[in-house]
Amino acid sequence: MSPIDIVLCCVFSLTLPVGQVLFKRAALRHGSTSGPLAIRVLTNGDLVIACAWYCGTALFWFLILTRMPLVAAYPFAIAGSASVPLVSSVVFREKLSRDFAVGFGLMLLGLTLVVAPQVFR
Repeated sequence: MSPIDIVLCCVFSLTLPVGQVLFKRAALRHGSTSGPLAIRVLTNGDLVIACAWYCGTALFWFLILTRMPLVAAYPFAIAGSASVPLVSSVVFREKLSRDFAVGFGLMLLGLTLVVAPQVFR
């Protein structure tokens, strides 16, 4: 795994919580509007932005996978997904439990154990 591959994977892991925040904002906006479902969905600008973000994220993931094996890149996707609750606790003031903190720490340890041998070859 080259340094640029690591940077790409780290950037990708940051795109996942951003996308989830965009979807949560869309959901909050959706709940405060009225009218037929189709109209609320089609006129929800936050939802349109969230979908566009994930389309770009999927293309970015494709680019990453053209450069390296899935087994090397996927731990970064897991890290990005696992960081969603951290971001939601900051942005939306959602509560996190002590169990989450322990589990997140273990996940980071696991990520380090999986990625470190690839980085320091």
